[in-house]
Amino acid sequence: MKIVTTSWLSSLPGVLETWMKFWEMGFHQSTETCCYQCRGRCCLFPGMKSICGLVVVLFLVVLPGAVAYDPLDPTGNITIKWDTVSWTADGYVAAVTMSNFQMYRSIVSAGWTLGWQWAKKEVIWSMVGAQITEQGDCSKFKGNVPHCCMRKPVVVDLLPGVPYNQQFSNCCKAGVVSAWGQDPTNSVSAFQVSVGLAGTSNKTVKLPTNFTLLGPGTGYTCGPAKVVPSTVYLTPDHRRKTQALMTWNVTCTYSQFLASRNPSCCVSFSSFYNETITPCPTCACGCQNKNNCVMSDSKQAHRKGINTPRKDNTPLLQCTHHMCPIRWTLVAQHPNLNSVTQIFSFDYKPLVPYEAINDTGMFYRMKFYNDLLMEAGPQGNVQSEVLLGKNKGTFTFKQGWAFPRKVYFNGDECLLPPPDTYPFLPNAAYVNPIAILTMAVSVLMFMLIL
Repeated sequence: MKIVTTSWLSSLPGVLETWMKFWEMGFHQSTETCCYQCRGRCCLFPGMKSICGLVVVLFLVVLPGAVAYDPLDPTGNITIKWDTVSWTADGYVAAVTMSNFQMYRSIVSAGWTLGWQWAKKEVIWSMVGAQITEQGDCSKFKGNVPHCCMRKPVVVDLLPGVPYNQQFSNCCKAGVVSAWGQDPTNSVSAFQVSVGLAGTSNKTVKLPTNFTLLGPGTGYTCGPAKVVPSTVYLTPDHRRKTQALMTWNVTCTYSQFLASRNPSCCVSFSSFYNETITPCPTCACGCQNKNNCVMSDSKQAHRKGINTPRKDNTPLLQCTHHMCPIRWTLVAQHPNLNSVTQIFSFDYKPLVPYEAINDTGMFYRMKFYNDLLMEAGPQGNVQSEVLLGKNKGTFTFKQGWAFPRKVYFNGDECLLPPPDTYPFLPNAAYVNPIAILTMAVSVLMFMLIL
């Protein structure tokens, strides 16, 4: 499916994702009829092969301006801001800032990649804090040769440790950008670019088009550039204000459906009051490329350094039968998260996208303690205890109430077992009506690298 980012077709991934969630919540409970389980094939009802296409067309007619939507982070996006800070003989110098306003979705290694298409025949004379991946044909230039002559340049961040004269504020982190909800100070990445053959006034400069963002994989859809009020800056002594000569913004939103036709993680449930262990279905996340992974029972899996990148930076990773890649940042939706009293060994932050409803929380790593999970086995296991206050009027172990309603790993929603397979409280079990007011929930994330 081709996504045209500058037209109403760009709304397709978000509309389809929203429709699937609506269908799953309101019309069926069986994972065997879930579009995810069928790996992208439409199989909601036996014998009905075209219902997905029919419903999508109807939704596109009704909601032509819809975009990717995350109910747990409804305003989350990545905003790319261009500030023209000075004019040059044939163009301008701009400071480009990428701000990750998502609550729990970070840009991880191998970092972001930003692209666009020039409106005219612009070139890039120089860059600070980033670089273009390909110079292109600059043979028509005599003397000074531009940094890039491509009509569709592709930008990547510089690595840490580059010389000081190549650095720019908030640059040079290999493209890794934290989520704003976790680490606001590291949620920004920036670079400076000198553009030529571009016009030298607000009336002659044409905005670039067709912006694309990889972070590091697919999933982001960027809207058109829009001129906004010029950014205002404060001098270091805070006694004088200056402003950009011209500013435009580009907003990019994330769609899990666009990123992958399969979930990237699955969840298994167990409890102290029931011997049932609800496992992840085999190949719940789709069957990955076996050339890039080895199974845990293979002799090759026990070789030293098997989980480290090769010389071509392509990792050879250990797989599980679930075929799910490692993810660390955990987001859970549970009705009793409004009663959290204490968290051990994880950082925790409540997510309250709808203010009055406090049922979603973000669990994430502590720096230099459990922030890196490098390999399968003991190093791929982190564990925490969450103490929750218990209201006797609403709390119950029956019908799987103790388990989360939604689970996200590293920004992607995980496949949960069907509700009728949860470890329920046995019918013959005795429940003390005067129970303790605090419940300890052990959250065990056993992460095996794909």
